[in-house]
Amino acid sequence: MNEQPWFKQYDEGVPQTIDYPESTLIQLFEDSAEKYPDSTCTIFKGAKISYREMNSITDRLAAGLGELGVKKGDRVGILMPNTPQFIMAYFAILKAGGVVVATNPLYKEREIIHQVNDAGIEVMLAMSNYYEIVKKVQPETKIKTIVVTNIKETLPSILAFLFGLTKEKKGGFRVDLVEGDVWMKDIIENYKPEDRPDVEVGPDDVAIFQYSGGTTGIPKGAIGLHRNLVANSFQIRSWLPAGKMGEEVFLMAIPLFHVYGMVAGMCYAVNTASSMVMIPNPRDLKDVLDSIQKFKASIYPGVPAMYNAINNNPDVLAGKYDLSTITACISGSAPLMHETKVKFEQLTGGKLVEGYGLSESPTATHCNPVDGKNPPGSIGLPFPDTEARIISLEDEETVLPVGENGELVIKGPMVFKGYHNMPTETKNALRDGWLYTGDIAHMDEEGYFYIIDRKKELIKPSGYQVWPREVEEVITENPKVLEVGVAGIPDPNRGETVKAWVVLKEGESATEDEIVAWCKERMAPFKVPTQVEFRDELPKTTVGKILRRVLVDEHMQGEEQAAEK
Repeated sequence: MNEQPWFKQYDEGVPQTIDYPESTLIQLFEDSAEKYPDSTCTIFKGAKISYREMNSITDRLAAGLGELGVKKGDRVGILMPNTPQFIMAYFAILKAGGVVVATNPLYKEREIIHQVNDAGIEVMLAMSNYYEIVKKVQPETKIKTIVVTNIKETLPSILAFLFGLTKEKKGGFRVDLVEGDVWMKDIIENYKPEDRPDVEVGPDDVAIFQYSGGTTGIPKGAIGLHRNLVANSFQIRSWLPAGKMGEEVFLMAIPLFHVYGMVAGMCYAVNTASSMVMIPNPRDLKDVLDSIQKFKASIYPGVPAMYNAINNNPDVLAGKYDLSTITACISGSAPLMHETKVKFEQLTGGKLVEGYGLSESPTATHCNPVDGKNPPGSIGLPFPDTEARIISLEDEETVLPVGENGELVIKGPMVFKGYHNMPTETKNALRDGWLYTGDIAHMDEEGYFYIIDRKKELIKPSGYQVWPREVEEVITENPKVLEVGVAGIPDPNRGETVKAWVVLKEGESATEDEIVAWCKERMAPFKVPTQVEFRDELPKTTVGKILRRVLVDEHMQGEEQAAEK
């Protein structure tokens, strides 16, 4: 790779290129277990599992999955929050030769059905409070077996006892399994590590299907190879050269089903034999703060909304928490406001830097230097071994000069293989090894990149992915609705929020609450519009396509006019 302007901005100790091992995520995990067997792998409400123990558990669970029929290349689902069981399921699936398909626990039935059927999932590993919804969708899918775990199985004994008395039944965790389904704990107890199936898995084998939205609103399964995830974990690791092997403590509040939490959190932590403090509910700020203080968390990948919540917490401002163990936080999935960065760094003494990535890479491609310059609004510099260009929106080939806006394209060892069963989408996204991100950006003279807009109109409330078309389709199913436009509007707490502009059929009437309630029954909470505006008509192109950008512009003008009054 040629000398790039961004190399001069790298922090001391960050390499321009990395010697990547010909390795898999399995080998990455086993290397940490071999070199740091007594280091803590997961911490959950105080209960600790070492790397040695986790390696044994995942071997035994892999043996059970093999007996259930999981073969090399089979897609296996995970439906769990951030708990030690997610780590167990993830690496057991890989050890059995399977492909991990992590599903958002907030998904409703129709969303789960689509993902399960598209991936071809026949075995699903689920937390017990999701057992009912998986059984409900099972007849419409090819799911044969559900492997179920109860959250209390990894809690400290006293907390597990109290959970059983007070929360287990009320929270839907106490379930009776239908014949054919099995408890994860029974598999782990009934198999030995040496029973693990003898499956040869290499760097070019598929590790994950990571589902993200598409320009049509149809979620796409991005195929991530083992080498992609291994490479990206080494790239992220190289960005923090001061990190100590076997000593860091990661606060895992970013969901592991999301590729950001999966790679920038879990894979990076495993690569460095670090401890992972599991936070099943990232909105539980008390759990987040208590965990940082109690377990001395040093690395905290997150989204701006999380850091904002800490910045504005009365107990933090009153000095009731010691957050001084935090050394580095990479913020992703939504723009990081300069004020958020400054205030968080003042409160913790740690560094908070903005990064950028996407499911197709499989998570991070750019990041601001931890110690160096962080220009406001910048997503930072390309990682080692990452080529990045800005190309013309007109011919999609011409490389544009410094300062000009165009599409950001990327090349590197972390770039994905393509989309599952979507050759046209794959061809559009991957051209001569370059990943076309769909994001409009520019680069300055020092090699810092800036995202200007989203070519694909993706909405990211609190870092989640929401595609306008999907929300529009749900709202138009309402018999009162004639047509609808959906787009993202700025939100001080979530970065962005979903707004719907609705035209009702002649003679019909509806309220904002009614439309919101309709959506809540059919979609995950983060996709539900927080604002609904009723209109007589929507702006359209000459061929009848709704102009979402015009709707957003009109909304912003209305906000400005209201502020002036």
